[in-house]
Amino acid sequence: MTINAVLLAVVIMLGLSLARVHVVLSLLIGALAGGLIAGLGMTDTLNAFQEGIRNGAQIALSYALLGAFAVAIAHSGLPQSLAGAVIKRIDAGGTSGMIKYMLFAGLVTMSCFSQNLIPIHIAFIPLLVPPLLLAFNRMHIDRRLIACLITFGLVTTYMFIPYGFGDIYLNQIMLKNVGEAGIDVSNISVTKAMAIPALGMLVGLLVAVFISYRKPRQYQQLAIDKQARDAVVEKDALSKTAAGAQTQSKMKTIVALIAIVTAFVVQLYTDSLLLGSMFGFGVFMATGVVKWRDADTVFNDGIKLMAMIGFIMITAQGFAEVMKATEQIQPLVDGAASLFAGNKAMAAFIMLLIGLIVTMGIGSSFSTIPILAAIYVPLCISLGFSPLATVAIIGTAGALGDAGSPASDSTLGPTSGLNVDGQHDHIKDSVVPTFIHYNIPLLVFGWIAAMVL
Repeated sequence: MTINAVLLAVVIMLGLSLARVHVVLSLLIGALAGGLIAGLGMTDTLNAFQEGIRNGAQIALSYALLGAFAVAIAHSGLPQSLAGAVIKRIDAGGTSGMIKYMLFAGLVTMSCFSQNLIPIHIAFIPLLVPPLLLAFNRMHIDRRLIACLITFGLVTTYMFIPYGFGDIYLNQIMLKNVGEAGIDVSNISVTKAMAIPALGMLVGLLVAVFISYRKPRQYQQLAIDKQARDAVVEKDALSKTAAGAQTQSKMKTIVALIAIVTAFVVQLYTDSLLLGSMFGFGVFMATGVVKWRDADTVFNDGIKLMAMIGFIMITAQGFAEVMKATEQIQPLVDGAASLFAGNKAMAAFIMLLIGLIVTMGIGSSFSTIPILAAIYVPLCISLGFSPLATVAIIGTAGALGDAGSPASDSTLGPTSGLNVDGQHDHIKDSVVPTFIHYNIPLLVFGWIAAMVL
């Protein structure tokens, strides 16, 4: 019995990832195993892997510059100012239901903006959330709901709106890999393809807000919560003790907004997230908000923020290139097609389920797409799925598991802000709630998209 090298490579990669071996090493070992089993030899396997790495270099560089831009925005004090404004509003208005739902809307909005309009990813969470914990405690808000609110914004916007990180996920990674695998993507609207899966995310959010976590939950009022809140309030008060300090604070906020708009406009007109991030960072430097002597530090901190994601995506491109070089994707597709016997409904469900498992293991939906596209595009073509349905399947399969993965930024980010006082468990309070409320609806609505598009 012949073992398919592609299938075995994916199983090895996934098994190592689930065993908590670092994702980069898991992808590398899986690629080497697949190449050697297919008879490529070590030299050809490594050559194919290196070719894939070259293909992912631009994406990784975009991530690095986005990280620098994110740290520059944090350096300007804009996230802290937002936190201070929310705290003052809560102090003035008490703990009414209106204030609570305004706070929920603000967290979702900031999470959405962090992926597209203000592409700082999870960098805003440790700056914005800890000062608000005291307010959450006073209103007896279940922190599992806060984790669901933040994760909704982190995931839904990049998988639906093609700007910022959405541009990387939908255009630079998904459409690029789908096109290379054999489908003409020139007339495909990714927003249309991902609209139904995004609706599934919205359903999950509404269930979390109005059903699962609507009841009050008690937390201890700890000193660290009060310290985080007071630090933001005192910083805001100090900035107003002198006219010069107040003017400088306002100037930094204005510059941050100008930089954000600049980055968005440049990206929109050049179709380059790389240039948008570079111009946005340049605004901070030109105005002195990020001083020349601090530029290296800010830039390096930004690269550190995004480096791991970039390395994983580069390695995933190498893995996908080795899988193509084995020339065993087509036999795998033919075997799967005969197994499904033209049953598109079952095929779509299995493909989405595999995407959930792979992304859960890797922890990055961005890194999952190159692996899935190489296998799924030929399979979808052989089963008669439309190009739009194929994009919906691959885009949803990649996003499945991002919410609910212990190793994903979409769960690690909320935990980093909500657990500063030790009252929010990563697995029980971030991973499990987001898995239940987003992966299940996404699986259902992704399957519906595959059937109707």
